[in-house]
Amino acid sequence: MMKQNMGGWDKGIRFLIAIAIGILYFTNVISGTVALFGLLLAVIFIGTSLAGSCPLYLPFGISTRRKQT
Repeated sequence: MMKQNMGGWDKGIRFLIAIAIGILYFTNVISGTVALFGLLLAVIFIGTSLAGSCPLYLPFGISTRRKQT
């Protein structure tokens, strides 16, 4: 299991972006290659939001999670 490195705001924003992409797709605002790329991005955003960990943050040492006290 990966170390969690995402805070609440980060997870929420990613989740909202994923929902917005889904709405755009299902209302036929986006289609074709843009839709496929968007849906892939939405799935990744939902996955990272649920896991609480972003693999792209790891090499850069980024964490939006609050420090444990």
